[in-house]
Amino acid sequence: MSAPDDAELARLQAEAEAAEAALKLAQAKAALAAAQAARAAAGGSAADAGGSEAAAADDAGAADSEEKTDAEDDIPASAPRNPPSPRNATPDAEAPASAASPTGPLDADEVAAVVAGYTFEGQTLDLGALMNTEPVPTAQIRIPLAMMNRHGLVAGATGTGKTRTLQGLAEQLAEKGVPVFAADIKGDLSGVATPGEPSDKLVARTQAIGQDWTPTASVTEYFALGGIGKGVPVRATVSGFGPLLLSKVLGLNATQESSLGLVFHYADANGLALVDLSDLRAVLTYLTSDEGKAELKTLGGLSAATAGVILRELITFADDGADVFFGEPEFDVRDFLRTAPDGRGVLSLLEVPGVADKPALFSTFLMYLLAELFEILPEVGDADKPKLVFFFDEAHLLFTDASKDFLAAITQTVRLIRSKGVGVFFVTQTPKDVPSDVLAQLGSRVQHALRAFTPDDAKALRATVGTYPKSGYDLERVLQELGTGEAIVTVMSEKGAPTPVAWTRLRAPQGLMSPTPDLDIERAVHASPLLAKYGTAIDRESAREILTAKMNAAAEAEAAEEAAAAKARADAEYATQQAAIAKADAAAERERQKEYDRLMKASGGTSRTRTTRKVEKSPIEKVLGSKATQTILTSVIRGMFGTGRR
Repeated sequence: MSAPDDAELARLQAEAEAAEAALKLAQAKAALAAAQAARAAAGGSAADAGGSEAAAADDAGAADSEEKTDAEDDIPASAPRNPPSPRNATPDAEAPASAASPTGPLDADEVAAVVAGYTFEGQTLDLGALMNTEPVPTAQIRIPLAMMNRHGLVAGATGTGKTRTLQGLAEQLAEKGVPVFAADIKGDLSGVATPGEPSDKLVARTQAIGQDWTPTASVTEYFALGGIGKGVPVRATVSGFGPLLLSKVLGLNATQESSLGLVFHYADANGLALVDLSDLRAVLTYLTSDEGKAELKTLGGLSAATAGVILRELITFADDGADVFFGEPEFDVRDFLRTAPDGRGVLSLLEVPGVADKPALFSTFLMYLLAELFEILPEVGDADKPKLVFFFDEAHLLFTDASKDFLAAITQTVRLIRSKGVGVFFVTQTPKDVPSDVLAQLGSRVQHALRAFTPDDAKALRATVGTYPKSGYDLERVLQELGTGEAIVTVMSEKGAPTPVAWTRLRAPQGLMSPTPDLDIERAVHASPLLAKYGTAIDRESAREILTAKMNAAAEAEAAEEAAAAKARADAEYATQQAAIAKADAAAERERQKEYDRLMKASGGTSRTRTTRKVEKSPIEKVLGSKATQTILTSVIRGMFGTGRR
């Protein structure tokens, strides 16, 4: 389609001026009607004249409305979508008039005050259009971009449109070059990476609030805690996580929390790197063992019983699968502060549907990321736009059963991180889910509908109403009547003052309002340059390996000592046995000698000993005992008995 010529542009300009004139006429009529009502109440006598003037104004308004309707029928499809919607252009409806008429919550002066209150000089994020029974497209509700680091709250009952509000803000921030981090609890925020799908209902709604809606996809990076689910793995070391956040996850009491802090101190002082949960378990096991009892006493105040409780909680925690969130490589939160080559901010989505059964871990992990940002970012003061906006979805999970120290840490982080150029938006169901000390730090509020079905709900509703500036709304009633995609808004102006309370019909996101298909997410993850950096887990030498080697060396030394002692005992036993054997042999020898001597005495002989001297023989004995004499005697004997013949 060719560009419109000068005549066409002139016609469109005339139509816009006519629409503006119609709105001004409606505002004048509203002011006149209000004045007439006040005068009638005071008993004035000018009602007839006022009535005739109002009738004349009605006729003029009807004529203007009819003229505008005829002109709008000729608007081409390529014309801008900022003119009033067809519903506002019909002569019977007279939407601009009814929007500012006394039948709406606000009168003309109050509408004008809202318009003035949301008119800013710098860049803004558009939230939507003012509602005064019907949308007022000329009264746009905005947030100054420079004030996004003053934090905010998006609250409302389930199904009132909080996620879509979050998505719309994130899209606009990324479009203006601001990186965004958001947690995708249910997985339906991933649609920001896919252009939205137009429909007649969507187009009619956006035109009615003056939104120029076009399908747009944002540059999106997907992350996953510990690699559970789709996305680049995000891990943290136990040392980096710290004892305070870990105590919150484990549900430790104040005494156990301080004891865990002592364990971290011991590990740091002794060069024991706490990378994953097995490292922390190894330290606790060592301190409660015989080898570590002496060192446990030096920590002061850490009892073996308390260490045992912490150890049991860690084992249960790891058995639930939480150990995969801790390890290396540790994620560098500076990778959230990226922009695309075209200057748009990268929208980082933490996909966490796989850890829905671990809400405390999820929320505390987000707090860890925020604390890391606070530690590493330099001071920037007040900038034209924030460095990062952090959306903390399901924020009530963070504060449930939180200790005083933990709440103090959150409050301090939220208070001080503003000067680092980081904005934090808490997204939850009711403002009472967020501690008052944290709420006091928030500059912008987008409050969707609240329910009051129980006395507690009604009490919470009244408490919420009491926190808003004075306005022309009956907020206790309006907050229960808000439709889906509508909210009560007040933000911080560029001067640091709160803006007027505005019932707002919020803009529709330009991305898909349903999850991006899984195949598209997987392709985006595999194409991410961060996958090579964080995709593969690393298991380096840490406390577990060091203490295991130390305990093994101690066990080996103990075993060697026990073996040497056993050998010494065996040698002593052997020597004792040998001495007993020798003693027994000597006694037996003496007994044998005694028995021999006794037998020799009994046989008339004498006992011979090795020292007995030989008795000298007589000459006759020598002759008879000689060999020659023996031979002769043998021959004689043989001859006598006749043995010689044999």
